[in-house]
Amino acid sequence: MSILMQLVVSGMAVGMIYGVIAFGYQLTFATSKTLNFGQGEALMLGALVGLTAINFLIGQALGTFWAYLLMLPIVLAFGALQGTVVEWLGVRQAIKTKSEAGWIMATIALGIIFKNVAENVWGRDALKFPSPLPEASLSFWGVRIQPMEIAIVIGAIGMMLAVEFFNRRTILGKAVVATANDRDAAGLMGINTAKVITFSYALSSMTAAFAGVLVAPVTLTGATMGAVLGLKAFAVAIIGGLSSGLGVVVGGLILGVTETLTGYYISTGYKDVPGLVLLLLVLSLRPSGLFGKATIKKV
Repeated sequence: MSILMQLVVSGMAVGMIYGVIAFGYQLTFATSKTLNFGQGEALMLGALVGLTAINFLIGQALGTFWAYLLMLPIVLAFGALQGTVVEWLGVRQAIKTKSEAGWIMATIALGIIFKNVAENVWGRDALKFPSPLPEASLSFWGVRIQPMEIAIVIGAIGMMLAVEFFNRRTILGKAVVATANDRDAAGLMGINTAKVITFSYALSSMTAAFAGVLVAPVTLTGATMGAVLGLKAFAVAIIGGLSSGLGVVVGGLILGVTETLTGYYISTGYKDVPGLVLLLLVLSLRPSGLFGKATIKKV
């Protein structure tokens, strides 16, 4: 029983990272019905920029914990800037021309460019990210948990709650919600929907960059770290439902726990299979996702 609980707890930490990235997919889809297929690269760049910043701050005689905290605003600002660039270069024109494939190819192309830039700036070798918390595991009722795994869960939930609070309690957030509900009606009411879409992309990449510095201390950091995470997060978004913020969180937890259980009880070589099978089942039986709402498209 303790082994099962250990696997579930570890899977939840991984699943929350999937959920944060998938939450970014949901943000852009809600306002513009487009997705940033370079979301994994936004995570990767956030981790690498964070690594550079934290190493610099540690070099200024700051402890790792305080250097990590001071690094976070830098990474969040960089993520927002990167998302804005993606929207400006890869999405805006496609939305204007109502190109169904333009934004897909543009965001994929930008993701490849960002990966190549990262390889030239930081190299191709995996790098160690300093952990702000002790690496020794804690024991709770026979279950061993790393402090950073707890921080991942708390940080991921905190980020998503902060975004929800922003959407419900601020003027700009309400403009985002209005655009998500009906972009044409929001435009008629005087809301600058183009700026709202730009903001949603900035917020999406910011959450991905934050996920990058959350997961980096428990894994290796490098130019290729975001590809698999971004792809799995997209699967999570589809499973949970692109129209549901809660759905992507639940989908992330389902995938994370399923992977750890499969890797232990069957084989690590098959840990990706159950999630993909679930994705195929959801696409076949409920295309809008487990928690998504089916919509009628007017033509």
